[in-house]
Amino acid sequence: MNCTVLKIILKSNIDFLLFLILFINLSCRQKITDEKDFVIYITNPQKQNVRFYWKGNNGAFKNIESLKKRLESENQNLLFAMNGGMFDNDNSPKGLYIENSKILKNIDTLTGNGNFYLQPNGIFYLTKSGESNIIETKKYKQTPQTIFATQSGPMLLIDGGEINPIFQQESNNLNIRNGVGILQNGELIFAMSKAEINFYNFAKLFKEYGCKKALYLDGFVSRVYAPSKKREQIDGDFGVIIGISESKK
Repeated sequence: MNCTVLKIILKSNIDFLLFLILFINLSCRQKITDEKDFVIYITNPQKQNVRFYWKGNNGAFKNIESLKKRLESENQNLLFAMNGGMFDNDNSPKGLYIENSKILKNIDTLTGNGNFYLQPNGIFYLTKSGESNIIETKKYKQTPQTIFATQSGPMLLIDGGEINPIFQQESNNLNIRNGVGILQNGELIFAMSKAEINFYNFAKLFKEYGCKKALYLDGFVSRVYAPSKKREQIDGDFGVIIGISESKK
């Protein structure tokens, strides 16, 4: 083998190795499920006490601290909490809200401005048997089995796990965001970004976890209380709160 041929072979192998390294690096960077960037809490709603809260004895809870104090007075430990959807100026839920099987706010099928009205709008609900679902608002059917429900928008994943096509990958519409998805085994995944993120990449988080459905809950007002994740935000001023608690031992 002459020197010219050998140099060509060596250069080809080196170029291939450089390409392979670059490809691996890019692939790793495209994965966004790293908890350095998100607070992520996964739960089985049939094993943990997942509930929705809006009002206490003195009106709307408004923040996680108020809910935490209320539960502690009832001998309950708060394990996790997150604001659970958009709200009006009086802290009342925007759109459908069901708590303990009672419809406290009616469904909103109107059109309008803002994230809530980006399509498809969706409803996250729990049944008496502990099952959960996220469904497009226009497809929702009220049944006596629904014990908790909150409406928000837009849906992050649709059509069996596809990212909502209205989102743009390079969008500069950045904000803190929180949402909820349903894993293939029926468990719930709650997530909040630690830094500003666009809708596409936030939806991508749920897709990478294997969710078939996911719903955006809210933006910059978002707070999350998750001691197991070393994140304890108890302030805020919002409407619905999704909480998980257990009895004190």
